[in-house]
Amino acid sequence: MVAAQVVRSQGIEVQGLFFETPFFPSERSRALADRIALPLKVIDITEIHMEIVKNPRHGHGANMNPCIDCHTMMLSEAGKMLEREDAGFLITGEVLGQRPMSQTKRALALVAAESGFEGLVVRPLSAKLLPPTLPEMNGWIRRDRLLAISGRSRKVQIELAGRLGIHEFPPPAGGCLLTDVIFSRRLSDLLSFQPSVPRREIELLKLGRHFRINPRTKLVVGRNQKENERIEALMEEGDLLVLTESVPGPAVLATGDISAEIEELAAEIAVSYSDARGTKAAAVSLGRNGIRTVHTRAPVPKERFRKYMIE
Repeated sequence: MVAAQVVRSQGIEVQGLFFETPFFPSERSRALADRIALPLKVIDITEIHMEIVKNPRHGHGANMNPCIDCHTMMLSEAGKMLEREDAGFLITGEVLGQRPMSQTKRALALVAAESGFEGLVVRPLSAKLLPPTLPEMNGWIRRDRLLAISGRSRKVQIELAGRLGIHEFPPPAGGCLLTDVIFSRRLSDLLSFQPSVPRREIELLKLGRHFRINPRTKLVVGRNQKENERIEALMEEGDLLVLTESVPGPAVLATGDISAEIEELAAEIAVSYSDARGTKAAAVSLGRNGIRTVHTRAPVPKERFRKYMIE
C-alpha cells in the first residue's frame, strides 16, 4: 500500500495485482485496495504455484514457503501483463533486509533477473539502496523521490503510511499459510502420501486437528462449531462423517480408505474429544454414502490418539 502511494505521488498510474492461491486468499487485499482507491486485479495462480511448493528451485524457507521461487514467478506473471496493461514497469513493496531469506540484496537481484524482467522491477521503499533500474535511469520515475528503507523494523513504513493517509494496514505476519509451522507440517504430510492435491484437501488443512492413521487414511477433527460446519460442507462421496448425538462434540471426517477399524477409531475420537465425561457412553452417528447409523461409545484418554496426530 505504501509503495503504491509513493509511486502514485509522482503522478504515475498504478494497477494493483494480487496473485491468489488457497495459501493466500484475496479478501483482505481487496478491502485494503478499496481503502486507497487502488484498481486491483486478482489472478489465480494455484496450479503453477503448487508445482513451485512441491519442488522449489531455491528451496523452502523455515517452513513450506518457497519465497524466492514464489516472488520470481509472480514478477514473471506480472511482467507478461505489461504490454496488455499498457504499463512500463513493475513495482513491489519489498524492503531490503526485512526478510532474512527473500529480501537480501542478492535475493532481490536474483528474483528480478530470473523473472525475465530485470531492470524493470522497482522497489520504491528501498530504491536508493539498490542499483538504479531502467525506469529510474530513463526518467519514468524520479529516483530522488524514492526511499532508502532497510531492516526488519516497520517503524518508518508505519510513519509514512500515516503521512500518506493510510491508517489501516495488515500485520507484518500471517499473510501466507506456508509460513505457519502447523499448516506446513500438515501440507508436508499430505504431499508425502498424495502428490496430486485437490483444492478440497488444502481447505481441510486449515481446519481442526489432523490425524494420519495410515498412508491412505486421515481424520480431521473440528475444534468448534464453525469448524464443524465447514468440515461437514467439505465432505465428499466416500468420506465418513462422525457426529456426536447426545453431547456437544466435534465433527470427525475420515478420508481415504475406510475400514471397520477406521470407523471404530473415528467414533472413539469423536466421543473422546466431545463433552462426554468419565466412562459414560455417548451416542454418535456415522454417515457414509448416504447411509447413517447410530452407535454408543465411551470416551477414552486422548493420549491414545497422540501417535496419529500431525502437530
